[in-house]
Amino acid sequence: MRTIFNSESCKETLHLNVLNPQSWLQVERGKFSKVAAAQASSSIGSLVKVPEPPIVAHFKPLDYVQVLAQIHEELESCPLNERSSLYLLQFQVFRGLGEVKLMRRSLRTAWLKASSVHEKIIFGAWLKYEKKGEDFVFDLLGSCSKCARETGPIDVASELQINSTSSRSSEEASISGNESDDSVVFRIGNERVNCDRQKMANLSSPFCAMLNGCFTESYCEEIDFSENNISVNGMREISDFSKTGCLNEVSPDLLVEMLIFANKFCCESLKDTCDRKLASLVSTRQDAVDLLECAIEENSPILAASCLQVFLHDLPDCLNDDRVVEILGNANGEQLSIVVGQASFSLFSLLSEVSMSLDASSDITVLFLERLVQSAKNNRQKMLAFHQLGCARLLRKEYDEAEELFQKAVKEGHTYSIAGLARISYNKGKKSWAFEKLNSLVLSSTPLGWMYQERSLYYEGDKRWDDLEKATDLDPTLTYPYMYRAASLMRKQEAEAAIGEINRVLGFKLALECLELRFCFYLALENYEAAFCDVQAILTLSPGYRMFEGRVAATKLRMLVREHVENWTTADCWLKLYDRWSSVDDIGSLSVIYQMLESDAAKGVLYFRQSLLLLRLNCPEAAMRSLQLARQHASSEDERLVYEGWILYDTGHCEEGLRKAEESIKLKRSFEAFFLKAYALADSSQDPTCSSAVITLLEDALKCPSDRLRKGQALNNLGSVYVDCGKYDLAADCYVNALKIRHTRAHQGLARVQYLRNEKTAAYEEMTKLIEKAQNNASAYEKRSEYCDRDLTKADLEMVTRLDPLRVYPYRYRAAVLMDSHKEKEAIEELSRAISFKADVHLLHLRAAFHEHIGDVMGALRDCRAALSVDPNHQEMLELHSRVNSHEP
Repeated sequence: MRTIFNSESCKETLHLNVLNPQSWLQVERGKFSKVAAAQASSSIGSLVKVPEPPIVAHFKPLDYVQVLAQIHEELESCPLNERSSLYLLQFQVFRGLGEVKLMRRSLRTAWLKASSVHEKIIFGAWLKYEKKGEDFVFDLLGSCSKCARETGPIDVASELQINSTSSRSSEEASISGNESDDSVVFRIGNERVNCDRQKMANLSSPFCAMLNGCFTESYCEEIDFSENNISVNGMREISDFSKTGCLNEVSPDLLVEMLIFANKFCCESLKDTCDRKLASLVSTRQDAVDLLECAIEENSPILAASCLQVFLHDLPDCLNDDRVVEILGNANGEQLSIVVGQASFSLFSLLSEVSMSLDASSDITVLFLERLVQSAKNNRQKMLAFHQLGCARLLRKEYDEAEELFQKAVKEGHTYSIAGLARISYNKGKKSWAFEKLNSLVLSSTPLGWMYQERSLYYEGDKRWDDLEKATDLDPTLTYPYMYRAASLMRKQEAEAAIGEINRVLGFKLALECLELRFCFYLALENYEAAFCDVQAILTLSPGYRMFEGRVAATKLRMLVREHVENWTTADCWLKLYDRWSSVDDIGSLSVIYQMLESDAAKGVLYFRQSLLLLRLNCPEAAMRSLQLARQHASSEDERLVYEGWILYDTGHCEEGLRKAEESIKLKRSFEAFFLKAYALADSSQDPTCSSAVITLLEDALKCPSDRLRKGQALNNLGSVYVDCGKYDLAADCYVNALKIRHTRAHQGLARVQYLRNEKTAAYEEMTKLIEKAQNNASAYEKRSEYCDRDLTKADLEMVTRLDPLRVYPYRYRAAVLMDSHKEKEAIEELSRAISFKADVHLLHLRAAFHEHIGDVMGALRDCRAALSVDPNHQEMLELHSRVNSHEP
């Protein structure tokens, strides 16, 4: 027997015996000894260890709907300069809910509503950071002014207008006048600079007093300026400025010298001009570091803002520069006001967010979070800042400091921080106090999933299991309960039940930690092919992922497991991909594509297929990464243009994507180019007659060479267009032809045609075929529910909720049935059940309508406002809000 984890095959700096990924690694290829099998059984416990859920550094109010409604109400009447702060709070609410698209929209709105140049810089940089994986999109768009405005640096000098004083106004007026005959010489060392006395006097009040007042210099024709830290060249430039009001092209060093001089002698116009000129020269981090200290010392807000912009547009890399951290983290209040005006809370919110993503317990994170606490003004800002700093202290095991911070957060109203206090008490040996605190919370408030999850940590056995079941019932998005139950079942040797439990969550949420746990299960069961599939799916989602609490790179484990699976030829891979794609096994398909990428197959096509699967699995960031790789590996110009078109389409630039498709078609008529053009045209055109053009494009696509996987998709799409046009026979032909090449999803289209032909039983049976074939079939159950009677519909929708609790239609249907039965309370409870973990405009809209129906105006108004926070342009919601608002007492 030889160990696979040897010094040659694995260079991880890690004691692998501690990990003990078991004696499954001490095998000849595909063989296990009895001793190894016994060791494998005994090591399951260590292999399937599930860490405690972290205390997340997010804003988690007890009733996020109420908070969103309050924000919306405040936005209706608040001063303009408070809007961005409210949208930042809205961002934090959506962040706590995990709603990435809504988070980004809130940030963009904060940027659009910014009332100061500093807020524009901060939120513009934040948007850029959030889209850091999409930088190449801006290159594709080229001269698109919209993207330049949203992500590029702004012209700080034109945006930041300093209030002029009356002295400055008179100063500018005097500069424009005629030169006088009265001159004065300023001597600097052994050199002299001739100046116009009156023009110099008009630069500032101090100069006016010195040259025209009762001072000795007023009567001197030559004044010694050697001790005023100005060079001869600098003084000459100042003299020229006093006559023309303009600066010549001079070096940055000379500008700094003149700026210091102008500030010393209160020459506001000269200072402002130097400030703006220097600001325009800041382009690199080094420039910003060199000039920001001067900007702060000389109170030059335009230069300071320009330096800040350079730093923030260089996130996260600039946080690796100690000088930048020192400047931003240790500025006092007065210095900070010069750099960032009144937007310090927004600044440190951004900096702490970025720092936490790099290392949530680092000294830099703590530094920025301490500044966030200092800059917090109202109770909502304070509760978030205290909680986030408490989380960082907890990670650092600084329990006393963390406890104090969590207590302050709770005092400000952040109930979730009680979970942090309980963890600290437990770590200090006060388990009973921790339990009592959470038990009291569960009993005294409307319970949420996280409360039961946290309380379960202080239970043992069946009571822990019961709490975690309740946690899942209240919030099915929490992954820890599934993982705990699965690991418990695995330790009891109930492997099938364990895998079934972890598959429950993987059916609707592709969480890396859950895939890793299932990988461990398969290892323990010696199912290396399934383990290999999961580790390749993990690497597709996160190429740098590390397993076993970060101690082993997933790439290493893949390499080791690979020795125990059969090698596939390219033909084998295509066959397996075809089988898994046809059975709607998206994770399996991802794994096959990952393996194919190691071969000599055309990588552009494979990365493109990978991106399609990732989008279907709701992994947009990974999908965009795959599309970028497809573009990089395109084998021809026309293929590259297609991938660029999809990149633009997927990032919301539909018309630009359409143009890329047209450019590709000019070079070569290809399936993918026609398919992209049809897809983009159908989405971008408001003309109902464009259906004929889409049909022609899809027919052209089908005439071009392609594999059956893509042709099946084209036939399916063509069938959908025919249905929309009322051409049911042609649509049915498309779906039947798609099914002939095993495009399984065509069953759904064919069922729709049968239903429209009033063949309801046939439609139901057609959807049943899809359910039987597809591994991921929640959507199929939901669609089949439309083709049966109420009892079967109810059963199908209950199955949908079990398979994918994030799908909102079942909740809405059940609530509507209850409302029709005059069970108003139960109907509202059904909607509230889903709303508690999913911010969805349709759920909120329906609940608002129910509240209006029963006369609860305030409840309806709350839901309307929250719904409009989720989708501000929802027309029916706007109408309902207007109607309800008119009834508000």
